Amino acid sequence: MRNSSRGAVDAFIVMEVMEAARAAEEAGRHIVHMEVGQPSSGAPAHARNVLAETMKTDPLGYTMSLGLPELRARIARHYGEWYDIDLDPARVVVTPGSSGGFVLAFTALFDAGDNVVVGRPGYPSYRQIMKALDIRPLEIPASEKNGYLLAPEDLEGVEFQGLMMASPANPTGTMLDSEGLGKMIGLCQERDAAFLSDEIYHGIEHERRSVSALEISDDVFVINSFSKYFCMTGWRVGWMVVPEPQLRQVERLAQNLFICPPHAAQVAALAAMDATEELEENRKVYARNRKLMLDGLPRAGFDRIAPPDGAFYVYADVSHLTHDSRAFAAEILDKAGVAVTPGLDFDPARGGGTLRFSYAQGTAEIEEGLDRLRRFMEARG
Repeated sequence: MRNSSRGAVDAFIVMEVMEAARAAEEAGRHIVHMEVGQPSSGAPAHARNVLAETMKTDPLGYTMSLGLPELRARIARHYGEWYDIDLDPARVVVTPGSSGGFVLAFTALFDAGDNVVVGRPGYPSYRQIMKALDIRPLEIPASEKNGYLLAPEDLEGVEFQGLMMASPANPTGTMLDSEGLGKMIGLCQERDAAFLSDEIYHGIEHERRSVSALEISDDVFVINSFSKYFCMTGWRVGWMVVPEPQLRQVERLAQNLFICPPHAAQVAALAAMDATEELEENRKVYARNRKLMLDGLPRAGFDRIAPPDGAFYVYADVSHLTHDSRAFAAEILDKAGVAVTPGLDFDPARGGGTLRFSYAQGTAEIEEGLDRLRRFMEARG
């Protein structure tokens, strides 16, 4: 059988780094994982306990395509608690992870051939999902002076039907303030283009809080996930907040593409939203790890970095060390036993000279990884 052209997307390099790290671990090596944005703590204990009790009496069958009503209501309440927004639960759509949200949003909003702007560097799956849907990702390079986040001047003379932005961003951890976010939303609305806000790292901030696009406008798509702040990566549950006119369109697509999100994951997610004490302790770990990284990476020789505002990443310019970040990352894994992500995942044009370091693991692992990186760079000369 022949393959479709839509399926000819690039590999997600970080997943291949994970596989190489796993193979090294199977061979008996201890690997420090700085490659993947995955909290090491796992789902909150309260969430796991509630699910275990629920499974004793509930067969966990299909739910409504838009998600459990009680979870949608709890997410809506979350916006009141975090952002002082009075949100109608009817606008909340529970999704199979944020990835399911991207598929639903892109399919609901854009036709084949539409131009959707994404910044470089940026999360690679945006462009790959769009390519698989025959949507054209317009990758616009963002400048370092703007924290690698797009600004209105970057889109002058560009024709587009949508704009996808993340704040805090992956891979840089940088954030837009209310004024900057408002300018980008306003630019889209002036051009009758859709604005999509990836907010999956909200809750993981260090010196100022994240701003939700919903604080500025209701006419936006907001995509979030239980993977990061709520530490539920493998459970594959996320959510979207959708403008009312698009809600039925999204519902029909969700019915046919996914039937419903995983019932068990939704039960755990609902309980996780009330595990605040445990989750805030995790956030304190990330804050400690960030300080270690901002001190330890320059000591190891990775001194061209911008302090991240949120998330749990440091994006480093290593163009003075290599122009092949993939080979450099492989060398670090082989010789130092530390897995890091090549910047090519996030910026095919400039990423040969960058690396992303994740500090989502426990503090002892981060300290060990930094020590290994220092010794590796000293030996490398």
